[in-house]
Amino acid sequence: MNAQIIALSNQKGGVTKSTTCVNLGIGLAKAGKKVLIIDNDPQASLSISLGYQQPDKLPVTLTDMMGKILMDQPIAPGEGILHHPEGVDLMPANIELSGMEVSLVNAMSRETILRQYLDTMRRQYTHILIDCQPSLGMLTINALAAANRIIIPVLAEYLPAKGLEQLLQTVGRVRRQINPKLQIDGILLAMVDNRTNFAKEIGALLRETYGSAIKVFATEIPHSVRAKEASAVGKSIYAHDPTGKVAAAYENLTKEVLRIERQRDKRRAEIGR
Repeated sequence: MNAQIIALSNQKGGVTKSTTCVNLGIGLAKAGKKVLIIDNDPQASLSISLGYQQPDKLPVTLTDMMGKILMDQPIAPGEGILHHPEGVDLMPANIELSGMEVSLVNAMSRETILRQYLDTMRRQYTHILIDCQPSLGMLTINALAAANRIIIPVLAEYLPAKGLEQLLQTVGRVRRQINPKLQIDGILLAMVDNRTNFAKEIGALLRETYGSAIKVFATEIPHSVRAKEASAVGKSIYAHDPTGKVAAAYENLTKEVLRIERQRDKRRAEIGR
């Protein structure tokens, strides 16, 4: 078993990265996969939305693990990993991670510290999801250097072209200089209000602008108060509102992500013949 490592990244905040990370992770677990979710954001929205309301009181976080890699110290199997009742594992974060960002600037092989940490665990999971902070700083570069796939959630509010261009340039640079294996799974439209023509226009415009070069997921995540409630009570949308439209959307997204994986495996097998 060698994990698929998927980064969820967009330097704009409030685009449902953490919500998507939680619900895609738990969706994959429901599909029988072994999933680890990494909170790579000092704001710790992911850890909070998985029920750890006071992340600053957690004894072990991603900062400690990356610190051990920096100091060349051994990491015990499963050290610091939390188990969520819905079947996923979590490596949480808290505000200390912003200090790690500063430490990385002067570190040797600073772009690959997170990758080195994940290398200690990638055989124990089928999927590792990384929730990136809303910036293109050193922590996000570490996530892109560690991942082999990236999903880019965007809001269906206005065409987020400028931010997307910057992110795509960064992905291109990481691919050329650090991690040639990184592939973009697609752009995910989130918080879509289908009652408005505006949301439909944004979807069409995104597909027109990027669709030839980058997949735009067929699944769109609808705007919903229930999804926000789910994060507040530390549960996935599947546990909070299992029959709602958001749960159905995340289930479809999970299927799409697994389908992309199967298609790539098939192509690789054909090339290898």
